[in-house]
Amino acid sequence: MKRNKKSWLDALIISGLLLASCGMAAGQGSQGSQSGQSQPPAQSSDKPKAPDVTPLSLDSAAPPPVSAEEDAAFKSFQAVPMNDVKQKIQVGEAFLQKYPETRYKSAVYAPLAFACLQDGQVQKMEEYGEKEIALVPNDVSTLALLGQTLPRSIHSGTPQAEASQLLTKAEQYSKQAIEITPTIPKPANMTDEAFAAAKNQNLAMAHSGLGLVYIRRGKNAEAITELDEAVKVDPNPDPVNYYLLGMANKSTSHFDDAVTAFNKCAAIVGPMQNACKTQADDTKKKSSTELSAPK
Repeated sequence: MKRNKKSWLDALIISGLLLASCGMAAGQGSQGSQSGQSQPPAQSSDKPKAPDVTPLSLDSAAPPPVSAEEDAAFKSFQAVPMNDVKQKIQVGEAFLQKYPETRYKSAVYAPLAFACLQDGQVQKMEEYGEKEIALVPNDVSTLALLGQTLPRSIHSGTPQAEASQLLTKAEQYSKQAIEITPTIPKPANMTDEAFAAAKNQNLAMAHSGLGLVYIRRGKNAEAITELDEAVKVDPNPDPVNYYLLGMANKSTSHFDDAVTAFNKCAAIVGPMQNACKTQADDTKKKSSTELSAPK
């Protein structure tokens, strides 16, 4: 999986409005945002990327359609590539409007959730994702997507009650994905390599989401555990996770680990580079005047 195709969520954060500029450690103090959270990253106008792996679920596939016309309409939706997000959304929504009781709801909701995220429509992504989870509770790919995206969508203008609700949902979805993913049997039409990649990507997203939930709640030590796992299981880690891992380590005075994470983030070409280079330099200066915490 190519690095520029891997992390479809890294572009949700603008370098100038990252947690760095607001001070991650301040999330535990007087400069924290709602409910003692750190100031959240903002959403960027860049389009996130779709995952390169097949979604996984314990639940069975949708039953056959009720008519040849519905079958043809669904196949037309399937034929629209995921990188043509506006067309995917248009065709999918038209299908649901024409066939509101379709047996293919799940097979449309999940792709629409990913497409809406790519198109920057986070609220719609949440709507379709939650409709999918209501129908297919064990769709770990959608659980992981929601778990990672919802805490990243919170910004400084998000009302406190809404932010709290989003974090609660993200925690639930992430923990469900982490629990269910190892139990998913390999589909007959998937290779071992593709299956392993799909599971690892889901786990990476879920651990990432849970890590950011902990960061926003000021639980940086717990966040480090989750974000460490996120970058460990993913062969091409999301630079946002390295950034968050660096900030969590920096806020707990684990300066060497923070610099390592920031440097790994800075080595990945993309919108995170400058912010990570700045944080690596700042952490080195900080470590020269403050004691590091024991591991």
